[in-house]
Amino acid sequence: MDFSRQREEMVRNQLVARGIGDLRVLKAMRDVPRHLFIEESLRETAYYDMALPTADGQTISQPYMVAVMTELLELRGAEKVLEIGTGSGYQAAILAELSGQVFTMERLGTLAEKAAARLRSLGYERISVTTGDGTLGLPEEAPFDRIIVTAGTPEVPEPLIGQLAPDGILVAPVGERFSQILVKLIRTPQGLRSTYHTPCVFVPLVGAFGWKEE
Repeated sequence: MDFSRQREEMVRNQLVARGIGDLRVLKAMRDVPRHLFIEESLRETAYYDMALPTADGQTISQPYMVAVMTELLELRGAEKVLEIGTGSGYQAAILAELSGQVFTMERLGTLAEKAAARLRSLGYERISVTTGDGTLGLPEEAPFDRIIVTAGTPEVPEPLIGQLAPDGILVAPVGERFSQILVKLIRTPQGLRSTYHTPCVFVPLVGAFGWKEE
Protein backbone atom coordinates (compact mmCIF):
# COMPACT_ATOMS: atom_id res chain seq x y z
CA MET A 1 0.00 0.00 0.00
CA ASP A 2 1.14 3.56 -0.70
CA PHE A 3 1.23 4.79 2.90
CA SER A 4 3.05 8.01 1.98
CA ARG A 5 0.19 8.99 -0.32
CA GLN A 6 -2.34 8.06 2.36
CA ARG A 7 -0.53 10.24 4.90
CA GLU A 8 -0.59 13.17 2.50
CA GLU A 9 -4.31 12.69 1.90
CA MET A 10 -4.88 12.43 5.66
CA VAL A 11 -3.12 15.75 6.22
CA ARG A 12 -4.95 17.49 3.41
CA ASN A 13 -8.45 16.11 3.96
CA GLN A 14 -8.60 15.56 7.72
CA LEU A 15 -6.28 18.21 9.16
CA VAL A 16 -5.87 21.21 6.85
CA ALA A 17 -9.54 21.05 5.85
CA ARG A 18 -10.53 21.28 9.53
CA GLY A 19 -8.32 24.21 10.36
CA ILE A 20 -5.01 22.77 11.55
CA GLY A 21 -2.60 25.46 10.49
CA ASP A 22 0.69 24.90 12.33
CA LEU A 23 3.07 23.94 9.53
CA ARG A 24 5.41 22.09 11.88
CA VAL A 25 2.54 19.97 13.19
CA LEU A 26 1.41 19.20 9.65
CA LYS A 27 4.94 18.17 8.68
CA ALA A 28 5.21 15.85 11.70
CA MET A 29 1.89 14.25 10.79
CA ARG A 30 3.21 13.73 7.25
CA ASP A 31 6.51 12.28 8.44
CA VAL A 32 5.55 9.84 11.21
CA PRO A 33 4.46 6.43 9.84
CA ARG A 34 1.20 5.96 11.75
CA HIS A 35 0.66 2.52 10.22
CA LEU A 36 3.68 1.18 12.14
CA PHE A 37 2.02 2.01 15.46
CA ILE A 38 -1.01 -0.25 15.06
CA GLU A 39 -1.61 -3.97 14.70
CA GLU A 40 -0.59 -5.32 11.30
CA SER A 41 -4.13 -6.58 10.66
CA LEU A 42 -5.45 -3.00 10.89
CA ARG A 43 -2.78 -1.22 8.85
CA GLU A 44 -4.99 -0.66 5.83
CA THR A 45 -7.14 1.57 8.09
CA ALA A 46 -4.19 3.42 9.63
CA TYR A 47 -4.96 6.74 7.94
CA TYR A 48 -8.74 6.63 8.24
CA ASP A 49 -10.52 9.46 10.07
CA MET A 50 -11.04 7.43 13.24
CA ALA A 51 -9.51 6.14 16.44
CA LEU A 52 -8.26 2.56 16.26
CA PRO A 53 -7.95 -0.15 18.92
CA THR A 54 -4.60 -1.22 20.33
CA ALA A 55 -3.65 -3.99 22.71
CA ASP A 56 -5.10 -4.13 26.23
CA GLY A 57 -8.29 -2.28 25.28
CA GLN A 58 -6.63 1.07 24.60
CA THR A 59 -6.83 3.19 21.46
CA ILE A 60 -4.66 5.20 19.08
CA SER A 61 -6.41 8.53 18.72
CA GLN A 62 -8.01 9.86 15.55
CA PRO A 63 -5.37 11.74 13.49
CA TYR A 64 -7.31 15.01 13.81
CA MET A 65 -7.37 14.74 17.61
CA VAL A 66 -3.63 14.08 17.72
CA ALA A 67 -3.07 17.16 15.56
CA VAL A 68 -5.42 19.37 17.60
CA MET A 69 -3.81 18.46 20.92
CA THR A 70 -0.33 18.87 19.50
CA GLU A 71 -1.15 22.26 17.99
CA LEU A 72 -2.55 23.46 21.32
CA LEU A 73 0.82 22.73 22.96
CA GLU A 74 2.47 25.45 20.81
CA LEU A 75 5.74 23.53 20.51
CA ARG A 76 8.71 25.47 19.17
CA GLY A 77 11.46 22.84 19.24
CA ALA A 78 13.33 22.86 22.55
CA GLU A 79 10.62 22.03 25.09
CA LYS A 80 10.73 19.30 27.72
CA VAL A 81 7.43 17.45 27.36
CA LEU A 82 5.57 15.00 29.59
CA GLU A 83 2.95 12.76 28.00
CA ILE A 84 0.49 10.85 30.18
CA GLY A 85 -0.75 7.74 28.39
CA THR A 86 1.85 6.29 26.02
CA GLY A 87 -0.45 3.78 24.35
CA SER A 88 1.03 2.79 21.01
CA GLY A 89 3.70 5.52 21.16
CA TYR A 90 2.34 7.43 18.16
CA GLN A 91 1.63 10.69 19.99
CA ALA A 92 5.06 10.52 21.63
CA ALA A 93 6.67 10.19 18.20
CA ILE A 94 4.78 13.26 16.96
CA LEU A 95 5.90 15.19 20.05
CA ALA A 96 9.52 14.12 19.54
CA GLU A 97 9.45 15.56 16.02
CA LEU A 98 8.54 18.95 17.48
CA SER A 99 10.26 19.28 20.86
CA GLY A 100 13.56 18.77 22.66
CA GLN A 101 12.84 15.81 24.94
CA VAL A 102 9.78 13.66 25.63
CA PHE A 103 8.96 11.72 28.78
CA THR A 104 5.95 9.47 28.39
CA MET A 105 4.16 7.45 31.09
CA GLU A 106 2.00 4.37 30.63
CA ARG A 107 0.06 2.55 33.36
CA LEU A 108 0.11 -0.81 31.58
CA GLY A 109 3.53 -2.43 31.54
CA THR A 110 2.96 -4.52 28.43
CA LEU A 111 1.92 -1.48 26.42
CA ALA A 112 4.89 0.52 27.70
CA GLU A 113 7.34 -2.21 26.70
CA LYS A 114 5.87 -2.55 23.20
CA ALA A 115 5.82 1.21 22.68
CA ALA A 116 9.40 1.62 23.90
CA ALA A 117 10.63 -1.13 21.56
CA ARG A 118 8.70 0.36 18.63
CA LEU A 119 10.04 3.86 19.25
CA ARG A 120 13.62 2.56 19.55
CA SER A 121 13.27 0.65 16.28
CA LEU A 122 12.18 3.87 14.56
CA GLY A 123 15.17 5.79 15.90
CA TYR A 124 13.48 7.98 18.51
CA GLU A 125 16.29 8.42 21.02
CA ARG A 126 14.90 11.45 22.85
CA ILE A 127 11.83 9.63 24.19
CA SER A 128 11.91 8.09 27.66
CA VAL A 129 9.10 5.58 28.40
CA THR A 130 8.13 4.99 32.04
CA THR A 131 5.57 2.63 33.59
CA GLY A 132 3.50 4.08 36.44
CA ASP A 133 0.48 6.05 37.60
CA GLY A 134 0.43 8.97 35.18
CA THR A 135 -1.87 11.02 37.41
CA LEU A 136 1.12 11.41 39.75
CA GLY A 137 3.32 12.72 36.97
CA LEU A 138 7.08 12.34 37.02
CA PRO A 139 8.30 14.59 39.84
CA GLU A 140 11.92 13.50 39.55
CA GLU A 141 12.07 15.02 36.04
CA ALA A 142 9.90 18.09 36.69
CA PRO A 143 9.31 20.83 35.79
CA PHE A 144 7.98 20.32 32.27
CA ASP A 145 7.45 23.02 29.66
CA ARG A 146 4.51 21.09 28.21
CA ILE A 147 2.25 18.33 29.55
CA ILE A 148 -0.27 16.39 27.46
CA VAL A 149 -2.79 13.94 28.88
CA THR A 150 -4.10 11.44 26.33
CA ALA A 151 -6.86 9.91 28.48
CA GLY A 152 -10.10 11.39 29.80
CA THR A 153 -9.93 12.75 33.33
CA PRO A 154 -12.65 14.14 35.67
CA GLU A 155 -10.32 17.07 36.41
CA VAL A 156 -6.71 17.94 35.71
CA PRO A 157 -4.63 16.01 38.27
CA GLU A 158 -3.11 18.36 40.84
CA PRO A 159 0.35 16.70 40.67
CA LEU A 160 0.55 17.51 36.96
CA ILE A 161 -0.33 21.14 37.55
CA GLY A 162 2.41 21.27 40.16
CA GLN A 163 4.95 19.93 37.66
CA LEU A 164 4.17 22.53 34.99
CA ALA A 165 6.95 25.08 34.45
CA PRO A 166 6.39 28.85 34.42
CA ASP A 167 4.77 29.81 31.09
CA GLY A 168 4.12 26.10 30.59
CA ILE A 169 1.11 24.64 28.77
CA LEU A 170 -0.95 21.60 29.74
CA VAL A 171 -3.58 20.02 27.46
CA ALA A 172 -6.02 17.38 28.70
CA PRO A 173 -9.50 15.97 27.91
CA VAL A 174 -11.60 16.81 30.97
CA GLY A 175 -15.17 15.82 31.77
CA GLU A 176 -17.30 12.74 32.23
CA ARG A 177 -16.07 9.19 31.82
CA PHE A 178 -17.43 8.91 28.27
CA SER A 179 -17.49 12.55 27.16
CA GLN A 180 -14.87 15.28 27.57
CA ILE A 181 -13.68 18.60 26.20
CA LEU A 182 -10.07 19.56 25.56
CA VAL A 183 -8.84 21.99 28.19
CA LYS A 184 -5.69 24.06 27.75
CA LEU A 185 -4.03 25.42 30.89
CA ILE A 186 -1.31 28.06 30.71
CA ARG A 187 0.76 28.92 33.79
CA THR A 188 1.13 32.71 33.78
CA PRO A 189 2.68 35.05 36.37
CA GLN A 190 -0.89 35.84 37.45
CA GLY A 191 -1.85 32.15 37.82
CA LEU A 192 -3.42 29.46 35.66
CA ARG A 193 -5.42 30.51 32.60
CA SER A 194 -7.86 28.02 31.06
CA THR A 195 -9.35 27.82 27.58
CA TYR A 196 -11.78 25.21 26.26
CA HIS A 197 -11.63 23.57 22.86
CA THR A 198 -12.82 20.47 20.96
CA PRO A 199 -15.35 17.99 22.43
CA CYS A 200 -13.84 14.50 22.51
CA VAL A 201 -14.04 10.98 23.91
CA PHE A 202 -10.94 9.30 25.33
CA VAL A 203 -10.40 6.13 27.32
CA PRO A 204 -10.50 6.87 31.08
CA LEU A 205 -7.40 8.13 32.89
CA VAL A 206 -7.09 5.62 35.73
CA GLY A 207 -5.07 6.49 38.81
CA ALA A 208 -4.94 8.15 42.21
CA PHE A 209 -6.03 11.51 40.75
CA GLY A 210 -8.16 10.13 37.93
CA TRP A 211 -10.89 7.54 37.53
CA LYS A 212 -10.94 4.40 39.65
CA GLU A 213 -10.44 1.14 37.81
CA GLU A 214 -13.72 -0.69 37.19
